[in-house]
Amino acid sequence: MYFAFATSDAMRHLDDELPRFVAAANDRGHRADICVWDDPAIDWNSYDSVVVRSCWDYTGRREEFVAWARSIPSLHNPADVIAWNTDKVYLREFAKSGTPVIDTYWDVQRDDDIGEHSEWVCKPSISAGSRDTARWSSREEVYAHSAALVAAGRTSMVQPYVQSVDTDGETAMIFLGGEFSHAIRKSQLLHKGEGADVDRNGRETITPRAPTAAQHEVAAESLAVVSRILSLNEPLLYARVDLVTASDGSPLVIELELTEPSLFLAHSEDSAGILIRALDS
Repeated sequence: MYFAFATSDAMRHLDDELPRFVAAANDRGHRADICVWDDPAIDWNSYDSVVVRSCWDYTGRREEFVAWARSIPSLHNPADVIAWNTDKVYLREFAKSGTPVIDTYWDVQRDDDIGEHSEWVCKPSISAGSRDTARWSSREEVYAHSAALVAAGRTSMVQPYVQSVDTDGETAMIFLGGEFSHAIRKSQLLHKGEGADVDRNGRETITPRAPTAAQHEVAAESLAVVSRILSLNEPLLYARVDLVTASDGSPLVIELELTEPSLFLAHSEDSAGILIRALDS
């Protein structure tokens, strides 16, 4: 079989997971290319499967990216998943499922209710890499940040800052071919009061994590909900469920990464091979 792993021009030589996928495909007797998603010279029809990976420049032109996804045969994950997951307004629909998910307030204006919390995170619903995201300790800062996003034609999200992140970090649960593969701990990323215009590249520390039974349960439930919402007939090729720990110790979903997540392949033996085997099954 002949696979394409889609990336952005900027990440073509920087995403260290791409060579792992190509090597795993070659090990199983397949051919594989690394392709830039918006390169007009690519004949996408020549591939048996196209796998979306580090297309991290889509946030400024999401409509173009979704249109590209809809034009690609045998895309993983499917275009309907990409269209749903690339704008975090999906959390509105997901929250109705009853799955424990972090509270979110949308397009907050001055004096709107944002809950009784000591800190909040404000960010746009379409973003990547914590761009235009900040952690605030005053309501006035939250209102100003949200108003600026809305004035720019963007959807703003305000969420309580979960204090356990400072010590416990976040837990990312990675699924490949519909089965749990591995989990990692992501350290604190947002510093108190530093504003949104901050380069946080390289700040995060990633380490392996053994998830709890409760985390397993919430992550599996989350993917089952996604399958129901989107009427999926088969498991997603890859998925990442990002969790934080509430004050009572229970897991909360903070985000579902179903489009182009880092899969932290270095923290699980043969995880690239697992994805390739799911792809050619």
